[in-house]
Amino acid sequence: MVTSTANLTVITAFADLPAEVLDWLHAHGEIREYPSGAETMTPGAPIDYLLAVLRGGIQYFSVQNGQREPKFRATAGQITGLLPYSRLQAGKGYGVTLGDTTIYRLHRDQFAALESVSPELVQRLVGMMSDRVREEARSQERDDKLRALGKLSAGLAHELNNPAAAIARAAANLSEQTAAAPTLLRALGEHCLDPAALIQLTALATATPIGNATPMSALACADREDELVDWLEDQGVPDGYTLAASLLEAELAVPELTIMADQLPQAARPAAFAWLASHLTTQRLLRDIQEAGSRITQLVTDVKTYSHMDRGTDYAPLDVTAGLRSTLNILSYPLRHKHITVVREFAPDLPRVRGQASSLNQVWTNLLDNAIDALPERGGEITLRTRLENGFVQVCIIDNGPGIPADVLPRIFEPFFSTKQAGAGSGLGLDIAQRIIANHGGKLEVSSVPGRTEFCAWLPA
Repeated sequence: MVTSTANLTVITAFADLPAEVLDWLHAHGEIREYPSGAETMTPGAPIDYLLAVLRGGIQYFSVQNGQREPKFRATAGQITGLLPYSRLQAGKGYGVTLGDTTIYRLHRDQFAALESVSPELVQRLVGMMSDRVREEARSQERDDKLRALGKLSAGLAHELNNPAAAIARAAANLSEQTAAAPTLLRALGEHCLDPAALIQLTALATATPIGNATPMSALACADREDELVDWLEDQGVPDGYTLAASLLEAELAVPELTIMADQLPQAARPAAFAWLASHLTTQRLLRDIQEAGSRITQLVTDVKTYSHMDRGTDYAPLDVTAGLRSTLNILSYPLRHKHITVVREFAPDLPRVRGQASSLNQVWTNLLDNAIDALPERGGEITLRTRLENGFVQVCIIDNGPGIPADVLPRIFEPFFSTKQAGAGSGLGLDIAQRIIANHGGKLEVSSVPGRTEFCAWLPA
């Protein structure tokens, strides 16, 4: 038992309580002494006591990916542990004492009596609990954003790496082509071609846009390439295989090249076709660089649209479909990694909604991320559907995963409720999503059966 009511006055919340309340706390609580480094809480252990730190302190840790991460600490004069009206049942992390620590404990069974003895103290404790919940929610929301940012960064790095590598490769090859261009031009000039032949040769170099060749089967391409290589060798070209690919990509095969060859002296043909192939290769490399650069530009645009970086955080008219598209592009790597089919059923001429793009995109990310996690490695499908319904813009995200168990479904919007392993999720993703939609004047609904889970957000048009 507490040895003296004076011990309790070091607790800020107890300091100005009437003597009879302190006497009641003295009679119904107990003092515990802990050595430094003792565990006062472990994951899964029941939490049944209000704890008031009289001396020393307690450091709390959350568990992230199997590792302890510092969360907060309670020092002398502060209250922690269970509070009246709290639904906390079990520990989610660890509590470790900081130095020799003395703690006053009051069991949950005494809370009802405490409300009769001191409604004022209970009101203080409930206020502390509300502050704790708000701070925990803010902290977890920040953690969820950081985890989402980590996932998006990994996917974005992968997406940027491909076009960046393509630009580097094309630039290296382009350097080789431009270095060889003077030699090819000099070789061609040595034959003093007729101006009419030069005009026809340069026209052939620009007549067919690179990259628009008609698709053919691999076997047909091989046969056509073999035919062209044989023809080039007949024209005296020693490296026909080197030139054939560039010529065929521009849809220049034997019939088109024969017309050109007829305008050239036999000795000039190797130099003419070498120059032509080099020019076409240069065009192709430039096109590759342009396409890769456009891909990078699109990714940057998607990130800006997704994060709303180029605007303020005020509510403004927004295109929901644009936000969904940018979120899909940002998540393209995990979608491709699991071979997920995405079906887009976007209503045309959808009216705008008034809201914050970054917040709504966080909702779409949470819902899509959950759907991706629920789907198998292959055979998964996600449908995004938008439509106008009774003055509301409805956004539905549907997956064909195993569904949400019936006993879990009523609780999925509860704060801190999660079916994922410790550290894999805070249990706040759907709670945050629901609050964001509610702050936009809408509602978030869910239905689920095996093979179909559907989340629908309703936003005022």
